[in-house]
Amino acid sequence: MSSAPAPFTADDYRARMDRAAAAAADAGLAGVLVAPGPDLVWLTGYRPTAATERLTVLVLAAGQDPVLVVPTLEAPDAARAAGASALTLRDWTDGKDPYAVTAPLLDVSGRFGVSDNAWAMHLLGFQQALPGTSYVSLTQALPMLRAVKDAAELERLAAAGAAADAAYEEIQKVPFAGRRETDVAADLADLLRRFGHSQVDFTVVGSGPNGANPHHEAGDRVIEHGDMVVLDFGGLLDGYGSDTSRTVHVGEPTAEEQRVHDVVREAQAAGCAAVRPGAACQDIDRAARDVITEFGYGEYFIHRTGHGIGVTTHEPPYMIEGEEQPLVPGMCFSVEPGIYLPGRFGVRIEDIVTVTEEGGRRLNATAREMAIVS
Repeated sequence: MSSAPAPFTADDYRARMDRAAAAAADAGLAGVLVAPGPDLVWLTGYRPTAATERLTVLVLAAGQDPVLVVPTLEAPDAARAAGASALTLRDWTDGKDPYAVTAPLLDVSGRFGVSDNAWAMHLLGFQQALPGTSYVSLTQALPMLRAVKDAAELERLAAAGAAADAAYEEIQKVPFAGRRETDVAADLADLLRRFGHSQVDFTVVGSGPNGANPHHEAGDRVIEHGDMVVLDFGGLLDGYGSDTSRTVHVGEPTAEEQRVHDVVREAQAAGCAAVRPGAACQDIDRAARDVITEFGYGEYFIHRTGHGIGVTTHEPPYMIEGEEQPLVPGMCFSVEPGIYLPGRFGVRIEDIVTVTEEGGRRLNATAREMAIVS
């Protein structure tokens, strides 16, 4: 297991907050309001122990210093955050109006981007305190805010991908037949943690007909000899995500099962090959979908081809028809086409890919051919 990467510094967080404030101004916003969640962690390094009814919000606006408004009882924790020295802390005590404390930081007639997971009660509190303001979600207003990763972030994503690969290599050694999906899922979660993950977000184990449901996680179905099994798993390592899918078979596959797997593998390769600077996100979806459609399975590919990944395992941008955002170096996302035959079986193959100056680079390296398990 590799050593932990160097922690992000206050200067790293200051640069991110400056970039966010500048991006908001370029988008015509008066600023952004960031509630506890992945955006706040990425911008400041601060992760409250629990998001509560007490207001915590980071206020960013071009031309003014960042301010983090926190409840007084949580101020000591906030002051210890890695990015705390790059901002001003302003605390409020119980019995005071937190929106009155925050209002002087805001343009009374401004339009603000708000992190997607902000509580409705807090947003309504701002609207009541400042009726001339308006709000838009950060995903809608600044979809590229966290999309382009720097070298240190790419290092963490690559390490997370390598750890997930190691888990996949090991899971092929465990027995599948005669065990429940939940048993294999538990093995996968244990392996992710063994190889360094601090958080396991999902362990999809879809055997036989359950594999035809892309979001089937794991149930009590006993895996049988002759089953196709979709494995999709990931989580966080050093704060950055992994997400990979492989489809294995218990014993030798039928000719049809092998053919469907081969089509998905070809589609996934086409999607990865389409990654290059300047290509649109939808081009990745089209490249993979065209292969599956050509072989007659188009109606059975029922989800987007990919999603961004970073401090969360799913984030913008999305590889889907209609998304014209051009790819730029440093963007990271999944390429995961699939075919799902209702009541029978499914196949999905997924790698995380980062855009380079020349094209794309996979962050997962395990074999994409169908593995035979026992």
